[in-house]
Amino acid sequence: MRTVLTALLSFAAGVLVMLVVIGHRPPPEHAAPSVAASSSAPAPSASTSDTEDNDNGDNWPSQGPSPEQVIYSQPALLSQAVSKLSPRIPDKTNLYLVAFAGDGGEDVFRNEAEYAAQLFTRRFGPTAHALVLENNPGTLQSHPLASWSNLEAALDQLSTVMKPEQDILVLYMTSHGDEDHNLLVDMDPLPLDQIGAPDLAGILKKRPFKWKVVVVNACYSGGFVPELRGPGTLVLTAARTDRSSFGCGSDSDITYFGKAWLVDAMNKTDNFVDAFQLAKRDISDWEQQDKLTPSEPQIDIGTGITQQLATWRKEVRPGPAVRFNPPPSSQ
Repeated sequence: MRTVLTALLSFAAGVLVMLVVIGHRPPPEHAAPSVAASSSAPAPSASTSDTEDNDNGDNWPSQGPSPEQVIYSQPALLSQAVSKLSPRIPDKTNLYLVAFAGDGGEDVFRNEAEYAAQLFTRRFGPTAHALVLENNPGTLQSHPLASWSNLEAALDQLSTVMKPEQDILVLYMTSHGDEDHNLLVDMDPLPLDQIGAPDLAGILKKRPFKWKVVVVNACYSGGFVPELRGPGTLVLTAARTDRSSFGCGSDSDITYFGKAWLVDAMNKTDNFVDAFQLAKRDISDWEQQDKLTPSEPQIDIGTGITQQLATWRKEVRPGPAVRFNPPPSSQ
């Protein structure tokens, strides 16, 4: 996918510039539906599709850096973010979270990524470390972009900070997904590459991490499982390969899966698999209450990963629950 997109980069950039000039934003392809939630689930979405949510004009802030300035600031922003990670605890299994919020058109993804970082570092103690990559008009100068290039660069830098044969990489991807199993990566008007299931698998296979937990929170995310499964890898997805997941949208603070797995379940247990089962039950209850087609979250457990996670948990003394307080809206 990226080869084709790179070949078309010059053309795409020209089109984007023209569209910005005339004040029109093209909707992303393969819109993923967003459905209203019940009072017990995350807040409802204001619209029924990604196209509607993302076709409201350019979200670029009127006061702030230019797109070119943002692009050129990425290496420094990323290196700064990595340098701020808490020190690795020697002689113990450490856990490193990379939270990736792909769609800059809705705050819900930024909210989840930032909360995941807060949850892991505050609740699970000094062996847990967190790095946030996010696309959002409110954080262009404070957080590295969630882009293909930054994801690769972040993993490369982490591989020198971690002990790849011992420590655990947790990759939490949250965005919209399409029926062809691509994640929306968007910070208009920047021409960012989209990330499909084979792409994400290829990115990880090039890195030396032996132990991985990959969470894909998006519609149709079950399609990532066949590409990502393997020894030493736990894969969690918000939906099966042919189903939508729910709770995104401009009026939502957090998705169904984000609330169920991160906010509710991971504040009750430090066991990722147990948390998934709790989250799956809660999501099913919310969907039945709202008469939605079940999303059916998926799990795949590779050999050895549960034992390695258990080794990490032996050094964890979970702290109190971390409250979910989304930042002010950037919209």
